[in-house]
Amino acid sequence: MKGKSKEAEIKRINKELANIRSKFKGDKALDGYSKKKYVCKLLFIFLLGHDIDFGHMEAVNLLSSNRYTEKQIGYLFISVLVNSNSELIRLINNAIKNDLASRNPTFMGLALHCIANVGSREMAEAFAGEIPKILVAGDTMDSVKQSAALCLLRLYRTSPDLVPMGDWTSRVVHLLNDQHLGVVTAATSLITTLAQKNPEEFKTSVSLAVSRLSRIVTSASTDLQDYTYYFVPAPWLSVKLLRLLQCYPPPEDPAVRGRLTECLETILNKAQEPPKSKKVQHSNAKNAVLFEAISLIIHHDSEPNLLVRACNQLGQFLQHRETNLRYLALESMCTLASSEFSHEAVKTHIETVINALKTERDVSVRQRAVDLLYAMCDRSNAQQIVAEMLNYLETADYSIREEIVLKVAILAEKYAVDYTWYVDTILNLIRIAGDYVSEEVWYRVIQIVINRDDVQGYAAKTVFEALQAPACHENLVKVGGYILGEFGNLIAGDPRSSPLIQFNLLHSKFHLCSVPTRALLLSTYIKFVNLFPEIKTTIQDVLRSDSQLKNADVELQQRAVEYLRLSTIASTDILATVLEEMPPFPERESSILAKLKKKKGPGTVTDLEEIKKERSSDMNGSAEPASVNASAVSTPSPSADLLGLGAAPLANSAPPPSSSGSLLVDVFSDSPSAVAPLAPGSDDNFASPDLASSEVVSEEPADTVHDADELFHKFVCKNNGVLFENQLLQIGLKSEFRQNLGRMFIFYGNKTSTQFLNFTPTVICSDDLQSSLNLQTKPVDPTVDGGAQVQQVVNIECVSDFMEAPILNIQFRYGGTFQNLSVKLPITLNKFFQPTEMSSQDFFQRWKQLSNPKQEVQNIFKAKHPMDAEITKAKIIGFGSALLEEVDPNPANFVGAGIIHTKTTQIGCLLRLEPNLQAQMYRLTLRTSKEAVSQRLCELLSEQF
Repeated sequence: MKGKSKEAEIKRINKELANIRSKFKGDKALDGYSKKKYVCKLLFIFLLGHDIDFGHMEAVNLLSSNRYTEKQIGYLFISVLVNSNSELIRLINNAIKNDLASRNPTFMGLALHCIANVGSREMAEAFAGEIPKILVAGDTMDSVKQSAALCLLRLYRTSPDLVPMGDWTSRVVHLLNDQHLGVVTAATSLITTLAQKNPEEFKTSVSLAVSRLSRIVTSASTDLQDYTYYFVPAPWLSVKLLRLLQCYPPPEDPAVRGRLTECLETILNKAQEPPKSKKVQHSNAKNAVLFEAISLIIHHDSEPNLLVRACNQLGQFLQHRETNLRYLALESMCTLASSEFSHEAVKTHIETVINALKTERDVSVRQRAVDLLYAMCDRSNAQQIVAEMLNYLETADYSIREEIVLKVAILAEKYAVDYTWYVDTILNLIRIAGDYVSEEVWYRVIQIVINRDDVQGYAAKTVFEALQAPACHENLVKVGGYILGEFGNLIAGDPRSSPLIQFNLLHSKFHLCSVPTRALLLSTYIKFVNLFPEIKTTIQDVLRSDSQLKNADVELQQRAVEYLRLSTIASTDILATVLEEMPPFPERESSILAKLKKKKGPGTVTDLEEIKKERSSDMNGSAEPASVNASAVSTPSPSADLLGLGAAPLANSAPPPSSSGSLLVDVFSDSPSAVAPLAPGSDDNFASPDLASSEVVSEEPADTVHDADELFHKFVCKNNGVLFENQLLQIGLKSEFRQNLGRMFIFYGNKTSTQFLNFTPTVICSDDLQSSLNLQTKPVDPTVDGGAQVQQVVNIECVSDFMEAPILNIQFRYGGTFQNLSVKLPITLNKFFQPTEMSSQDFFQRWKQLSNPKQEVQNIFKAKHPMDAEITKAKIIGFGSALLEEVDPNPANFVGAGIIHTKTTQIGCLLRLEPNLQAQMYRLTLRTSKEAVSQRLCELLSEQF
């Protein structure tokens, strides 16, 4: 039918369509063969790209045929051409029901394939209750069981809420013992997916999976002839079973655990054996099982012997001629490096990895090598690794330079024993790859230099020398301007770096810089007026020049006018007060680390390895710039630029966009409006907002991630409110919790007049969180009309105590642009608090019982909000504990008691908050029977005051 030209093809098709139409409408009834032939032709014409608007009824009629070929063509046509809204769906469903009830395995197979291929909600509603019965029925044929398992898997993936859990779940698990390996393979795929959402229902699958895996691994290749692939017994089933076991912690039963360890040792032993075939299929199958086994060993992270053996096995692959194997080995070793048991074993391969960095042709393998060097770095090898990364940076691919810069900056800070080395490293970084040094990196240098007296003089001397180069990167000018403005006096005694020489050196770079850098330099100049009165007139002449006072940029002009006036009218004492040294920055998480995590995305190797590393190694000072109002005279002006504000913001203006596009807003701003201005009015104002009245001024960047800790913390002590808001979307929450159960209503409001299409909110939990928190989400309509609001219900079960929060990821299409944003969902451990009333005697008796050092966590911190007793009481009650009156001998103190309810256990908790109004500080003490719970509750509550 394929014509010589497009026109000839269309002509031929139209002729054929007219012929088929006349046959279908003719007086003469068609026999089954003719009907099948014409429906098959229509299907072929459709696959050529032409619309088909008739023949559907004839295809449905074929379903009632008793001939296999006719029924097959009918089902094929329906799978491809009938959409879920079709009026024929009822007729089709009846035909499918008849075939499922027929007990004819061939017809049942066709019907199940059709359900899976269409996979619509309507199909799930009609058959999701029926298919499990077929799957576990004793008389169902093996081929039908396979089809039923895979069909149910398809329906669960498309409509998980419509697949009911019930008696059949325990019987499905026993399919892992089935004689037929095809049934076992299909069942394993189904159980793995179901177990990820309902681990408790399927935990009996662990022992059965281990038993089946053991039989496969120890079998000879002749035992499983039909399922042996190039001398590897049942590789696909082995991989699926290993993946299923990764849904659970190591087995508690010693016998099962021992058997699993034997299996994994056997797989590692087989990897050492000479290959039984030279064909690539043999090595691929063998390595697939090996890598999945190593993933399971890493997941369990409990057998030091296996972890070290896995590391040595991967080490052999690092020099393998196959690029894919080298890539996978590097990737798996990154995860191994974060285990305390195998970290040292990974470090033995440092030379091989450094060599890979220098000689690998494939950029993706080089990137994995960088990741591995970063993961294996500790105090013993930091200087070597940082030096190698800096060497590689000079020739690195542009696509990975920014990531390498971030990693070098983090490692230099984390493992700096000598801070002069840290300063040298960062300045070197700016020299080699200045364009890729994001604002976070140079902010971080400033913070550390300001927070450490011992390095300030060295930093001033080093940046002064670096600025002597004729071509300096602008980031170096920023660092130089800031550090000399603060600490230039420490090197002014040397005639080679006298005040005037320092000023002339900085001013020689002024005309080449962008506006934000010039603004910073003007702030440095006014600092110089205070530090070096002898060059005051020189600086005033510069500020007085037309190029400053009449500058086209309003920020530069304003600074020049204000600084000139300040230097003229202020007395020496006032100048010294206004322009005094920056105070040390408060301790917070490193913004560079936050940026790297964000760049990598949540739940990546980098993320996991950071979490594990931070437990075992102390960070060397992690100060963060405080939020600064640039227009306040009492604040040194360079701080405004340190925060990347560039221009002093107007009182009610929105924060300027970040140049990098992915700054962690909460790190640089204490204002919630930096991410999401709360809507005015009550907490419940999202319930029926007048969304249509809000016009979109400018579009949100196409791919944003909001990690608004400020707003997240506001929900620790309350359950209702606006979680997130931008110019397109408002997300509101209402939630209720009782004991270990909760329900959260999430409201998504479209603030624009344009439809959101493909609107897909997804709640993402890390592997650790999935085992502690059971979340079931109801799907929402994928289309949200302009000005409309949709609601999503999340059912929550707390299985055991947890540290982190789930992430709510929302993707949708707006005006042709794909939008992607993520916010933390405020489901925190304290939500499962039940208040407990206690007398003073009971409280202090219990307090003494919890006196083990591991049971107590204490935090002394400065008050972030006004110290109001009534607000404090409300927050403690909102946190979930009972507020116990007249219990503490000091009436100014607050004490509380409660029980954290989880599915597995109950954890008693006592808290004591001691305010010090004079010092504007609090001391918070928490005692629980579990250290991790004390730590988490202390972190959450400390953020509230």
